[in-house]
Amino acid sequence: MLWIEKYRPAVFEEIVGHERVVQHLGSFASGGSLPHLLISGPHGTGKSAAVECVARRLYGDHWVENCTVIHASDLFLLGKKYLEDDDRYAHIYRKDESLINNFKHIIRWYASLQPLNAPFKMVVIDDASALTHDAQSSLRRTMERYSGTCRFVFCTTHPAAIIPPIASRCIPFFFGPVAPDLASAHLKSILAKEKPGRCCSDDEIDLIVQDSGGDLRRSVMLLQVAAESGEPFDLAKFRETETGMVAAAIYSAIAAGDGISANRRIESLMIQYGLSAGEVLKELRKVLKREYNDPRIACALADTDYLIGHCNNEYIQLNALAARIIDEVFG
Repeated sequence: MLWIEKYRPAVFEEIVGHERVVQHLGSFASGGSLPHLLISGPHGTGKSAAVECVARRLYGDHWVENCTVIHASDLFLLGKKYLEDDDRYAHIYRKDESLINNFKHIIRWYASLQPLNAPFKMVVIDDASALTHDAQSSLRRTMERYSGTCRFVFCTTHPAAIIPPIASRCIPFFFGPVAPDLASAHLKSILAKEKPGRCCSDDEIDLIVQDSGGDLRRSVMLLQVAAESGEPFDLAKFRETETGMVAAAIYSAIAAGDGISANRRIESLMIQYGLSAGEVLKELRKVLKREYNDPRIACALADTDYLIGHCNNEYIQLNALAARIIDEVFG
């Protein structure tokens, strides 16, 4: 079993750090009166776990029935296919209507449902920054109309992407990176409970914590890999991903002036691995920091990141990126 699931907080007392935020959320849940919430912060800092703890304390055994989670990033990335493949939406999905109209209909349908043995239910929108402007605008009326039976919770890593009319209706809470000393103590407590065949030293734990940069979920994942791999500790190897290796191969092809091979690998990340153009750029940035650290490449990545938000064909922009780096850096 994955340790990130096994040691996922089920009650507020198990959340690492964020004492003030946890205190306020616990007070809302204990009092049975929850406002609309905007919860932001980096990945792996406890946002979703805290929302789950709120639901558990509010609804007890009925928390699953009274808490609906909608993953905005999946919905707006995959479109209607996401609605067709998800059993939760099979009975309310309207095939002949647009994605945004389906989104409005689904939100209104869930918001209008009467809660089970509770005064209101929760609708949690995860990755809320993926909501389009039209989708967010449609939520304004829904939040007002169904405030008697529903509370909205928006979780995001980019709170600036939430439009002011939505943000002004919510109480904001920020989950910052987990402090290194708290993360180290948490990892040591997990090792004490698991007693794996290979126990990481304090120095190795410190390396994992520093590499994770406050992302506790990533720290726990790296710890499990290091403890159960049966190999000598090698952080660079443990954190290596398949998509990261493809990204490194893209740079190798670019450095050799082989634009065709670089473009083929870029397209494989998008087609075979299902990454968006933004995610491909993220993988390329990781390799840049680790191996190249060239400001000209950084500028090219930044320009492309801007352009893919204003274009119709992401493949063309990424192919142009490879050609630009070859010309300006390795030419």
